[in-house]
Amino acid sequence: MTVPPVFKDHFSGQSDAYQKCGPAYPPELFAWIAGQAPGRRLAVDVATGNGQAALGLARHFESVVATEPSAAQLRESRADPRVEYRLEPAEAISLPPASADLVVAAQAAHWFDGPRFCVEAARILRPGGVLAIWCYGLAVVDAGIDRMPEDFSRDVVGPYWPRERRQVDEGYCNPMLPFSPLDAPAFEMRTHWDAAAMLAYLDTWSAVRRYRARARRNALALLAAPLATAWGDAPRPVRGRLSTKAGRA
Repeated sequence: MTVPPVFKDHFSGQSDAYQKCGPAYPPELFAWIAGQAPGRRLAVDVATGNGQAALGLARHFESVVATEPSAAQLRESRADPRVEYRLEPAEAISLPPASADLVVAAQAAHWFDGPRFCVEAARILRPGGVLAIWCYGLAVVDAGIDRMPEDFSRDVVGPYWPRERRQVDEGYCNPMLPFSPLDAPAFEMRTHWDAAAMLAYLDTWSAVRRYRARARRNALALLAAPLATAWGDAPRPVRGRLSTKAGRA
């Protein structure tokens, strides 16, 4: 009997906030990934969350299956005629063998049972199909402001990060994908935020939510005033560097 994978749910409690505050992936990322796939019939986005990556893929593929183990996250997903959402884990995808041109996991692969997910991706990918995963770390504004979230992440909420988060901090440096590697270009997310938008994004961090639940205090109260002073009143450009790993089956 197959043992169902354990779903570590760190995000259902802030699914609506993550949709509003999470940064957007660049169109160039999806164009490049689609260009590596052997066809444009079916893409699969696992752990889709609110469907951001699935919608990006829908611009390039005839259909997208977007899976997500959290019902709360799926309730925040955005409809698209090319996207079908399914409530299921990354390690058990309800598709037949050799049916997908592409499988992706956006800011999610570190939560998976890695070996089981790779076996499942290999099962559903057609020959020459592509698996791509990516993650991003701390947002980048300027040296003075960047130091504040860095110190906050390490010194204040650091003990509350799930251990899987280390893979993101390391930029997926050793993802162990069982496929022929593809060299991915450098991609960045770009937006403009004021200090309140930055704080709202930081409030989606699982470590911030765990700190609040366990310590019964809002850790962001320590950061709000100095960040606002350093930021000023005007929106600033914000960048998020993506670490993208891809391989061909």
